[in-house]
Amino acid sequence: MKNVWNILNMNEIADIKPAAHGTQRSVQEYIDERPQWSDGTHVKSVPMTGMQWRIWSLAAAGKFFEGFVVFMTGVALPLIAREFHIGAAEKGFISAASLAGILVGAVLLGGLSDYFGRKRMFIAEMIIFCAFLALLILCANFLSLVICLFGLGMALGCDYPTAHMIISENIPSGNRGKLVLGAFGFQALGALGGTGIGCLVLSLLPELDAWRWMYATALIPAIAVTVGRFYVTESANWLMVRGHHEKAAQEVGRLLARRPEYPKNIRLKRHGAEGGSNAPPARPSFAALFDARNRRATIFASVPWFLQDLGTYGIGIFTPTILAAALGGGSDHVRSLSDVISDGILAAKGAAMINVLLIVGILFAVVLADRVGRIRLQILGFFGCALGLLIASFSIDFSGPAKLETIFVGFMLFSFMTNLGPNAQTYLLAGEVFPTAVRGMGAGFAAAFAKIGAVATAFLFPILLAAIGTRLLLYGLVVTSILGAIVTWQYRIETTGINLDEIGQ
Repeated sequence: MKNVWNILNMNEIADIKPAAHGTQRSVQEYIDERPQWSDGTHVKSVPMTGMQWRIWSLAAAGKFFEGFVVFMTGVALPLIAREFHIGAAEKGFISAASLAGILVGAVLLGGLSDYFGRKRMFIAEMIIFCAFLALLILCANFLSLVICLFGLGMALGCDYPTAHMIISENIPSGNRGKLVLGAFGFQALGALGGTGIGCLVLSLLPELDAWRWMYATALIPAIAVTVGRFYVTESANWLMVRGHHEKAAQEVGRLLARRPEYPKNIRLKRHGAEGGSNAPPARPSFAALFDARNRRATIFASVPWFLQDLGTYGIGIFTPTILAAALGGGSDHVRSLSDVISDGILAAKGAAMINVLLIVGILFAVVLADRVGRIRLQILGFFGCALGLLIASFSIDFSGPAKLETIFVGFMLFSFMTNLGPNAQTYLLAGEVFPTAVRGMGAGFAAAFAKIGAVATAFLFPILLAAIGTRLLLYGLVVTSILGAIVTWQYRIETTGINLDEIGQ
């Protein structure tokens, strides 16, 4: 992208028209400034700097690890259950541990980014992730396994608000939807990678402790990402809200470093009155999420995400288990370790095929979010999820190839529609609808509230699957998807094409 900037400047762009001497501008106005042709016509979009691409890449890597670790648990679970001799309730604890950690991490650690800064928490979350990942590989009993998965979840929970903010507060407004969702899409790549690596490890190492090697594959890449995060800029928007004006100007200079150099002299407009220098720095308050100004945003960001996670995590984590049952595997047929390995490989392959639709769905979301709008896509996605789950429930009435085809069609439609709609849009909206001073706490609370649904689903799913069967379980998720669409419409706040500063007013 640096080369693109150079070519544009050297060839036909005469210059970038600076503001009048002495004029102050906001951080976002500097970031959004577009170069223009010699006749005064602006180019179509703002060229991204090397620092902006570095921030985006490192944030996308964090989302990859989330999908990789959480969805790999579904492949590793049969091996873990056999090694530690655990039953359905313990399986629920294992599946729910990382999600419970995400819940705690999102609301506690994610909210700390409003106090200590986006960059510090961006680094801290990866240090925590690497530490617990290393310990997970060495776990010797059920309790230590649950603790390590919970620790991993805390790091991933912190990443929910932090990754969104460090992207959205450092990039041009016109690219916000595409780039935030593009990074979020790496969660789907991680899900595919997790099931794919799980299948590969089982094939190359058909042993009981193969699950340890599955998780170990993420350790070295995670360390590399941790080191990279030390070399990004702090959010100048956050620095301005906290009253660190000189530091904010320095960080804008680092963020927008280009060849040729522009802007050279940065004069930031301070928060408060126009050009006012005595406005006190904003102090974040958790209670502010529920005052008259932010209550609607809190409900809108939290409840649909909660309803969406009921289906996405339940289906996502246990897709291998459901497919194994649909394909004739499952506990009734397991007589030896080789049966566990065989069922695991078969189910992982099927899950990987379905997860491809997650990637296709997020690609459509990236293209359409800034064109169609977040609200329309979220509502459409919720109804599509309900239809996919309903189709999957029909598989109970079939046998043989028809059974397999029906459940695959249903799950693939669900996977596509959830990432086109609610799985992508709830994440995007939660980081947009709150003002800068409480954006970390707001997005963190929304993610944590959502994970209450994910934890409940992960813990109860294997128990309910055995107690009430697949059909009734899927019917319940159909209802929650429809409710998600209703709540989205009732409390809608459209943010498409709107500057973050304006949304926060």
